[in-house]
Amino acid sequence: MYIQYIIKQNQRHLVEQLSAVLIGSPGPPTRWLLAHCLALLLRLGDPLPASLLVERCNDIIRSKDDSPSGLPTRLAAVACLGSLYQQLGRMLIASFKDTFSNLMKAMKNAESQGRYEIMLCLEKILCGLGVGAISCHRDVYKAARTCLTDRSMAVRCAAAKCLLELQREAVFLWTSELDNVASLCFRAFEGSSSSVRVSVSELLGTLLAAAVEPPPQPAPRQGGRGRTSLEEVMDLLLGGFLRGGAGFLRASGDMLKGTSSVSKDIRMGVTQACVVFVSSLGASWLESNFSSFLSLLMELASHGKATQTASDAVVTRHCVSFILRSTLGSLLGEKAQTNAAKQLCVYVAAHKRTIGECCSCADVSSSQHVLVCCLMELGALVQGLGSTAGPLVTDASTGLLDSVVSVLLHPAYSARLAAAWCLRCIAMAMPSQCSLLLDRCTERLVALKSSPEAVSGYAAAVTALVAAVQQCPLGIPSTKGKVVLGLAEDLLRSAAQNSRISLQRTQAGWMLISSLITLGPAVVELHLPRLLLLCRCVFPASLREQDMELRRGDYFTWQVTLEGRAGALCAMKNLLLHCRNLVTDDIISRLLTPLACSVALLTKSVCDWFSLKVKVDGFILYRLRVYELLVMLPPHSYHGNARPPFHRLLPLPLRGASLDNDPFSLCNPGDEAPASLPPPIALTAAAVQLFGTLFPHIISAQKVKILEQFVETVNQVKGQRQQTVQTHVCAALCSLLKLQAGVRGPLGPEDVRPPALSLLSGALESSSPLLRCLAAEGLARLVQVVNDPGFTVSVSLLCFDRLKTARDAASRSGLALALGALYRYVGGISSPQHLSTCVGVLFTLSQDSTSPEVQTWSLHSLSLVVDLSGGLYRVHAEPSFTLVLRLLLSTPPTHPEVHLSLGRCLHALTTCLGPDLQGDSAAVIRSSVLLGSAVMQGSPDCLVQSRAVSCLQQLHMFCPPHVDLSGLVPALCTHLSSSYLSLRGAVVACLRQLVQREALEVSQLVNLIGRMGLHLLPVCLFVCLFVDVTIKEVGLEGALFTLLDQESDPGLRRDIQETLVHMMTSSATTGKLGHWLKLCKDVLSASTDCRTPMEASQEDEEEADPGRDDDSSVFRARSDGGGPFTALRWATRRFAMECVCRIIAQCESADPAHFDMTLAQDVLPLSTDFLVLHLGDLVRMAFMAATDHSDQLRLAGLQTLLVVIRRFSDVPEPEFPGHVILEQYQANVGAALRPAFSADAPPDVTSKACQVCSAWIASGVVSDIRDLRRVHQLLASSLVKVQSGRDGSVQLYNEAAATMETLSVLKAWAEVYIVAIQSSRQKQSSDRPSELSASPVTNNGSGVESGGAGLLKLVQSDLSTLSCLWLSALQDYALLTLPPEYAPQLPAAGGSFYTAETVNQSRGHYASSWAPILHATALWLHSTGQRSRQGRRSSVGGAKSPEDINTERLHLILGISVEFLCSPRSGDQMENITSCLRALQALLDVPWPRARIGHDQALSVELLGVLHRLMVTREAESVQLAVLDLLRQIVTAAQEHVREKRHSAEEKETLPEFGEGRDTGGLIPGRSLVFAALELCLCVLVRKLPQLSPKLAGTSPGGSVWTLSDSDCRLVSSALCVLSELPSVCSPEGQNRPHIDDVSMLMC
Repeated sequence: MYIQYIIKQNQRHLVEQLSAVLIGSPGPPTRWLLAHCLALLLRLGDPLPASLLVERCNDIIRSKDDSPSGLPTRLAAVACLGSLYQQLGRMLIASFKDTFSNLMKAMKNAESQGRYEIMLCLEKILCGLGVGAISCHRDVYKAARTCLTDRSMAVRCAAAKCLLELQREAVFLWTSELDNVASLCFRAFEGSSSSVRVSVSELLGTLLAAAVEPPPQPAPRQGGRGRTSLEEVMDLLLGGFLRGGAGFLRASGDMLKGTSSVSKDIRMGVTQACVVFVSSLGASWLESNFSSFLSLLMELASHGKATQTASDAVVTRHCVSFILRSTLGSLLGEKAQTNAAKQLCVYVAAHKRTIGECCSCADVSSSQHVLVCCLMELGALVQGLGSTAGPLVTDASTGLLDSVVSVLLHPAYSARLAAAWCLRCIAMAMPSQCSLLLDRCTERLVALKSSPEAVSGYAAAVTALVAAVQQCPLGIPSTKGKVVLGLAEDLLRSAAQNSRISLQRTQAGWMLISSLITLGPAVVELHLPRLLLLCRCVFPASLREQDMELRRGDYFTWQVTLEGRAGALCAMKNLLLHCRNLVTDDIISRLLTPLACSVALLTKSVCDWFSLKVKVDGFILYRLRVYELLVMLPPHSYHGNARPPFHRLLPLPLRGASLDNDPFSLCNPGDEAPASLPPPIALTAAAVQLFGTLFPHIISAQKVKILEQFVETVNQVKGQRQQTVQTHVCAALCSLLKLQAGVRGPLGPEDVRPPALSLLSGALESSSPLLRCLAAEGLARLVQVVNDPGFTVSVSLLCFDRLKTARDAASRSGLALALGALYRYVGGISSPQHLSTCVGVLFTLSQDSTSPEVQTWSLHSLSLVVDLSGGLYRVHAEPSFTLVLRLLLSTPPTHPEVHLSLGRCLHALTTCLGPDLQGDSAAVIRSSVLLGSAVMQGSPDCLVQSRAVSCLQQLHMFCPPHVDLSGLVPALCTHLSSSYLSLRGAVVACLRQLVQREALEVSQLVNLIGRMGLHLLPVCLFVCLFVDVTIKEVGLEGALFTLLDQESDPGLRRDIQETLVHMMTSSATTGKLGHWLKLCKDVLSASTDCRTPMEASQEDEEEADPGRDDDSSVFRARSDGGGPFTALRWATRRFAMECVCRIIAQCESADPAHFDMTLAQDVLPLSTDFLVLHLGDLVRMAFMAATDHSDQLRLAGLQTLLVVIRRFSDVPEPEFPGHVILEQYQANVGAALRPAFSADAPPDVTSKACQVCSAWIASGVVSDIRDLRRVHQLLASSLVKVQSGRDGSVQLYNEAAATMETLSVLKAWAEVYIVAIQSSRQKQSSDRPSELSASPVTNNGSGVESGGAGLLKLVQSDLSTLSCLWLSALQDYALLTLPPEYAPQLPAAGGSFYTAETVNQSRGHYASSWAPILHATALWLHSTGQRSRQGRRSSVGGAKSPEDINTERLHLILGISVEFLCSPRSGDQMENITSCLRALQALLDVPWPRARIGHDQALSVELLGVLHRLMVTREAESVQLAVLDLLRQIVTAAQEHVREKRHSAEEKETLPEFGEGRDTGGLIPGRSLVFAALELCLCVLVRKLPQLSPKLAGTSPGGSVWTLSDSDCRLVSSALCVLSELPSVCSPEGQNRPHIDDVSMLMC
């Protein structure tokens, strides 16, 4: 109220001041701000003067002032009228008719800016008056109808927005006038820009949606017509797609002539309108009406007029696929997408049956496009659903696989390829289906190899499935590669047997070989000789045979020959792409002859090929394969043997990008459907790339000749053909110069420069912007490669001179761009004087308001100069800022391209000044940046808005305090829901930077928006804020999660995730822990999946304690359905689980109360944000994720459960002493683990579940034998699966996956056995100070003993089996760790758990599992006393005695341990070192191994050397104590050996003296055990007590006072104990001659 009072007191003076601005010829941004201020002033103050102001604006509009200042004043008056009516609404209704009449009169003679402003004004008037403007709705419609087809794109956009506002009240637009408006929109699409298509499609789609589902109306409106059916709406869109905006007579005439009058712009606009139509109706409508919508949409895909030519057919398919992807992929949740996939399956099956019954040419032609669209979308849906699409495959009523496989026999090749790609998507989404589908398709291919369609379709399917393995980490069995190669060989051999299918078999065979090569070196290496032989057999043995070939053969023979050779070349290309390390110089030399023959075939005259009637596409594809292969090979390898001609590119009819252009693209990596370029375009691109590769290796004379020939060719051709040739030539030169600049190589002699300069400089004046860009880039790179100051100056002067004489806009634009490119690559054109000249020229060009094109390119060139100048440009900074601001304030909005270039300049200037923007002296410049950004934020163009956000982000980087977050953050939140990817990307990138510094401030501002609304926020310049409902409900974090779920762009998704992580890191442990956990829980719960999670079985419920039933019952259903999120996808929910793990890890370094219930309860009144208080939610979230359909989400859930167990296993329960807090959730943990051990669980899920099982048992949480048995049964079932081996079931995955699962099971059992042994001997081991600490167990008393004994009893039943498996795994690991030179010694058939084909993949699995297995094996040997209970066993070398077996086991464990401890890498986990030391301790506790160690002094000395190195490199107390304990055991072994020898001598009464030093009393380094022990002990003593060493005496920081910690005391005590035992190992001579000399030597 006070503000309104102040405004009313000063209103008259403010109105007078603003009115003075009104008549001062304001620019576009100024007039918009002026209009906003006047309207806001009158709304908050006294509105009575508004009528006078309206009348004054009308008078200005009526004036006939033709002076330069008259137009800006009239435009400002129009803008003021719009804002006044928008803000004051019906208060001005009395003057509305006069105002409207005045605007309509002004429209008749207005130029483009006037029409643009009047349309915007009418839009605001309609918005403000609402139903009050109903009397003029028809007149507004007539005016907007004319402007909708205006020549100015900005006017079209404004008219579309005006009509969009009009349709809110004017019902006739989507009733009686719907057909006319639709036809009008179709005409508006013709020749339109992207922004026009977006605006007009939004209008048309909204009108169609209102016609189908009319909005509720408070009262009847005029022009009413009944509800429009979906069929009528789709007929309208279909008519626009087929006929465009042309009249009936013109469209009919074009169709009778066989020509199409519909441009791609119209078809793209209709496509976007269809997407808007469905999006406006919403997901519920789409889900309910999808069947009808799909049927109507497929009528468009199958319409003959939409697919008259191959290019039209590709465009139509792309449009239909875009509609399906934009609606099904964006609007629907997972459950609705599953239902949509079912309906697509039904539609595909029905369509395939129809074709099977009546197979006419017309039916085949129409059905192929329908099937391609349906199958492509079906594949995308299944791929997006991932493993959650499992029910689609298992549901017999849907028949997904049968429907897709049936299309492989379709007569049309494009349909068969689409079915193959769909099968690849299914295999990538559900890897378990890959092997099964491969078997099915190979069987059918063998059975139906006499059918051309079957050979082609099933071969494509096998190719796609094998190539899908690149995206499936679990792989396929290695035997499948042999099957595929055998099948390919059979097809190639039998190709000549039946000429009817020779072409199909040849192509199919090479497609299979190409896909096989994508499996990687591990598979290809085994079949490389056969593959090379197949490739060589396709080509002649020599060039002489090649010449003889050319004299014979007919059309069909050459067609098959070219197909086979093109396939072989593609296989060679894939070999270089996927198995580069296998392609040695020898392999390349074996490929040179086929390559030479391939190139020689290209020299055949094209006219001769036409005389042979060979298909042009076939020859082009063959040439393309040759070029692609030559590009990938090093040029020196074939220099002189292969010289491909570059002058054979012919103008050929083009088609759109599609999969059927290149069937071999099924082998390409990636999860996006391949859309190969048409062969002519792909050939041009390959020739351009090959030119750049080969030109440097050509002799100098030929270089000049080639370039001169290019110049001559360009001069000879004219018109459009000349432009095409220039484009190709400039692209080739750019490719050459880019490669040479990268390697700093020379271009050639000086004679090469003139023709190259002539080609590039001539193209600078082309009318094609693309060609001008190529020429400018090439000219700059030419100067960079030549690297001659004189040449650089001459080229720059050439550009300056031409600019003086150039008059047309194209020439000036190209030359201006060349100046910027020169500065970009040459680095300043060598002197500041040239910089000043260049800047002056660009300044002049950028102010040419008569040519927006020249302004655009000169400003863009100026931004390049600023970017590369750095500090040199600071002297030009202020005038540049002035120029940019002046142009921003004066350039009309009808030229957004100029604003975009201005934005680039502003961004470059901000970066150039950088930290200099922080000082007080830069206040004016900072204000310029803020003002320029604000002006660009008000632009209607999304690219300009995104550039404004980038400028503000850059300013925030250098001077954060000077960026007002209260204005920036609301604007960013507004644009989060933008339909433009570029704007959303810029907003998220800016948010990511903001939250890195000021996450709390950003969150508080967003919360303020949600709580108080916009009226309390500061007014942001030119930004109309709109707060999305998502931000109101869940804040910025929830909005980002929602955006993450909707986005498909990988870069934007990554930025969103990083933004969320930064926000979480800065606030999760500072008071918002509960908020983040609740948010993650809501995200995880937001699933439309109808299946409930796996629950604990009835048997578990009966066995569980009654007190735990209430706790576990909470987890038997999904969370409450009233959350703020709906239908989030599995990828988003998986990220939420990853966030939970990050939160737990972050809490570890925060307050200890996060993991202590007692501490948390003590401070409970002060804070409730401790992690331990949310343990129930953590377990609940892990449980929900671990029992989901998605395998990836299950892995994340199991990982979270593992983290929870490890962090909370030792947290006591205060209310129940002797128990831990996790004990109440044991039934739920078992229920979460059970699905992972089912028969159909993937190996990676089972592997992770085994890790969780072992952690759960090792944690000590479970003390009851009945509870232990639950998890034990899961591990026991996995052990049975391991025992069954490779013959147990159908193999679905690669053998490496089975290795991973097997080793995970054995590792889990090993960890369980270790815990069982340690628990059962806890009391005895607690008395030994040198023993490494066991896993923490908090349960005290008899419960521990009974639990440990019970666990050991459970393990004992399987110990005999486990011990054999553990030893086999250790033997495999020992073999796999051998150096590469011993690789031939590896077993040819592989090891116990790996195969020869999967050696490299298996090494990683063994490396992560061997340590616990080693420890468990040593403990088992300790428990058996190192005695083999198996008697004698046979082997290849014959029978082995128990002594030999024990010796092998000892050497196996010692060898693995010593090999690892000799050089433990810094990346190795401490657990592996600890496991090795524990294993050696357990081994040396047994008399027999200890006797062997004591008997072999060399082995003992070597082991002590390893331990000494470990003592020096590892500071952990547990490791050092373990090393000293091992030292004690080794010394004990030596003592026992000496006593045994002495006892044996006493019995013989010889009484010789045993022990070291019996001859000389000295100790020999490297051979003396005592010396090695002294070295290790003194290492400890000197490090802890430096005063003992003469060199280190007095260096202690504490002076002469010895201060030792408890751990240091334990280490010193252990070392002294070992020292006291050393004399007993020496002989009497060694004892009588003390080791003073040796000790002194060691200390010094």
